[in-house]
Amino acid sequence: MVMEVVGGETAAYSPRTVEEVFTDFKGRRAALIKALTTDVEDFYQQCDPDMVNLCLYGFPNEEWEVNLPAEEVPPELPEPALGINFARDGMQERDWLSLVAVHSDAWLLSVALYFGARFGFDNTERYADLPS
Repeated sequence: MVMEVVGGETAAYSPRTVEEVFTDFKGRRAALIKALTTDVEDFYQQCDPDMVNLCLYGFPNEEWEVNLPAEEVPPELPEPALGINFARDGMQERDWLSLVAVHSDAWLLSVALYFGARFGFDNTERYADLPS
C-alpha cells in the first residue's frame, strides 16, 4: 500500500487495476500541468533556491505540492526530480519550467510503471476492455 502525503496528511492509496493506474496517472498529470501553467506564479515562488532539495509532486486528486523528498529510504514510490529549485534563478523562467516539465513527465511514467510492475498486470488484465 502506498502512502501519499497531501497537505500534511498521510493517506493510503493503492491502485490495483489498469483503470485505477490510468486514473492515478491522469490525476497526477493534471496536477503537474496545473502547477506549470495555471498556478505557475505560486509554483515559482515555492521553488526558493535558498531551500534544500525540493521536488514537485503531483497527486491523484489533481493537487500538487512542492516539498522535500520522502524521508523513508527507499521511498515507496519513485521520487520526482530532486532539487528543481536550484536552477530556478540561473535560467530563464521558460527554460526552467521546460526542464521541470521534462523531469515531471519522466516521473509520471516511472510511477505508472511502478504500479504496473508491482501488481504484475498480465496480458488478460491489460486487454480486458479492448474490443475484439
